[in-house]
Amino acid sequence: MEIRDFTTADIDAVVAILKANQQYGHADMDGPEAMRKVSQCQAAEFLVAEHEGQVVGLIRGTFDGSRAIIYLASVHPHFQRQGIGRQMVREIARRFRARGAVAVSVIVPGNAEFWHKLGFRQTTRVMQAYPIDEVLPR
Repeated sequence: MEIRDFTTADIDAVVAILKANQQYGHADMDGPEAMRKVSQCQAAEFLVAEHEGQVVGLIRGTFDGSRAIIYLASVHPHFQRQGIGRQMVREIARRFRARGAVAVSVIVPGNAEFWHKLGFRQTTRVMQAYPIDEVLPR
């Protein structure tokens, strides 16, 4: 198992994983062009897990100089419950710590049991305005 930086060659595999886990909600936030933008963002960490040459998981997050947050993590259903998610979380946390983070948060859709097992605790509620025009004056 290798955890490495995302490359644009990983796009199709990442889209397939997100779709398999019903996490591909909006192409403008999760699709190929968004992935390209994230991979160019200096605040972002975008990693994939690769097993025998196949991308089987991904994790994305940002560190703004003060706060680190994981906002997307997914492992292909055929590879779940093998420790891949845990390895990805540990690697992104390691990278955040190396950049100066003292804590990391996560946006958790659905069941939070996985995150609780890794030491996360629920503290706040995350709300989203999509599209962003909903919060802009008309």
